Amino acid sequence: MEVYSHIRTPIILFVVIFAALTSLALGCKVGFYQATCPRAESIVQSVVKSAIRSNPTYAPGILRLFFHDCFVNGCDASVLLDGSTSEQTASTNSHLRGFEVISTAKARVETECPGVVSCADILALAARDSVVKTGLPRWEVPTGRRDGLVSRAEDALKLPGSRDSAEVQIEKFAAKGLNIEELVTLVGGHTIGTSACARFVHRLYNYSNTNAPDPHIDQAFLPHLQTLCPEHGDRTIRVDLDTGSVNNFDTSYYENLRKGRGVLESDTKLWTHHITQNLVQQFISVGRPNQLTFSKKFARAMVKLSQVEVKTGNEGEIRRVCNRIN
Repeated sequence: MEVYSHIRTPIILFVVIFAALTSLALGCKVGFYQATCPRAESIVQSVVKSAIRSNPTYAPGILRLFFHDCFVNGCDASVLLDGSTSEQTASTNSHLRGFEVISTAKARVETECPGVVSCADILALAARDSVVKTGLPRWEVPTGRRDGLVSRAEDALKLPGSRDSAEVQIEKFAAKGLNIEELVTLVGGHTIGTSACARFVHRLYNYSNTNAPDPHIDQAFLPHLQTLCPEHGDRTIRVDLDTGSVNNFDTSYYENLRKGRGVLESDTKLWTHHITQNLVQQFISVGRPNQLTFSKKFARAMVKLSQVEVKTGNEGEIRRVCNRIN
């Protein structure tokens, strides 16, 4: 009996902790709109699927939009607000896309259930649906967030940057309650999408004022990047972040890091840092078990990310349109 009790206690603790992670505090839960707007999730899914079918770049765009929203004052759709000094005007957000997809989903949900579903929840659902559309199994998204009332460009300085060291990334994620494994897992979202040359061209020609490229770039891969991004060329040109698998949500991104084919400096730093390298390594082995491990960990990390500084209850509001407060 004593042995049984010893085993049962940690099991009960695990169940309690897991339940807390999948049901947000202060009112967020899976199926929050079941009684008030039962078709909300299916409407958002339909809009997202249609958008990605017509333009696959919407998938990574919406995922990045969600990430940039949650990292700045929590998952409250503040990144969707227009304004001369809003988050959208920050240089780190200049490349964001997918706003029109969220606006379309919101308009359709409003037609069905006026004033019920928040833009923050629509963005969280759309991010999940974007990832699912590109290859990962579906997971449940707790809902019940409310929309923020403030959006300031200066707050976007909290976002991880494309030149951040592993240490700085670890600090920024920790500030949001996310651990190192969740950092490495969530950055795996770079398996889909592209980056502008401006974000990494400094690595290709005069890295750290050495008059030479970043030595961590695979020498066979370097000419490919230099061809796409000439030293004095158009820095708005987009380059795949996961070479050879840009539209598939898989673990090839991590294999590219191992090979020295990470495009962003911040991504490469995850392989050259001893602590994060060990975590990258867990996703590298080829095969279905490895992909399933990544899928499960990514879903869990996304649920946890979606809990960052959420507004619920009487906080914030439910916007009628996503780009401005009521």
